[in-house]
Amino acid sequence: MSLNIRVILVEPLYEGNVGSVARAMKNFGFTDLAIVNPCKIGGNARAMASHAKDVLKNASTYTSLKDAIEDDVNIVIGTTGITGSKYNEHIRLPAFTPRQLKEKMNGVNAKIAILFGREDNGFTNDELKMCDIILSIPTSNDYPVMNLSHAVGVVLYEMSSIEAGDYPIAERFDQELLIDHIRNVLDNIDYPEHKLDKTLLMIRRICGRAKLTPREVQTLRGILRTIQYKLGLL
Repeated sequence: MSLNIRVILVEPLYEGNVGSVARAMKNFGFTDLAIVNPCKIGGNARAMASHAKDVLKNASTYTSLKDAIEDDVNIVIGTTGITGSKYNEHIRLPAFTPRQLKEKMNGVNAKIAILFGREDNGFTNDELKMCDIILSIPTSNDYPVMNLSHAVGVVLYEMSSIEAGDYPIAERFDQELLIDHIRNVLDNIDYPEHKLDKTLLMIRRICGRAKLTPREVQTLRGILRTIQYKLGLL
């Protein structure tokens, strides 16, 4: 059984690229396509999709990335061609290659959303902050920018050989409750406000790499509640 993957395109500019993405998805056995604020999807998209017109036709459309992710997604992976160079800058770090991601996700029981950004500007920093894991395809320094559908094809080639297993990953709703709970505790202890957003992003990335199970999320929240109780806040 292959992994349950949703491909999300964020504001794609060219319908031909969208059609080519649908074709690449079907090449590797994936059909769940979501598009945030899509460009016009017409004849060129259908032509480029070729025998994957069904993937294109059944694609879900959304007006916001948050809605496209939905609560039934366990892990959100953002792809970027620009990785961070300093480990005190967390937005684009740490970045996995597709092969490394394949090794990490092998055997999990989860729904994974893989995000691909705009052809010209990629993702905003706020969009990258929503991602649990960052993914980057190693390319030549001479010409590192990949076509959208080619990037999708490379990633899905690796993902297609992953075998889903019994390792459960916590629902995203519960993971978000954990992040919010950590924020509350940091507020309780007067954590420096200017460090808060960066710290929470770092924690989100740690949790994404850890592949937290439902029991682990509840245990961590229990520890946080105990801390709040000892501080006289509950």
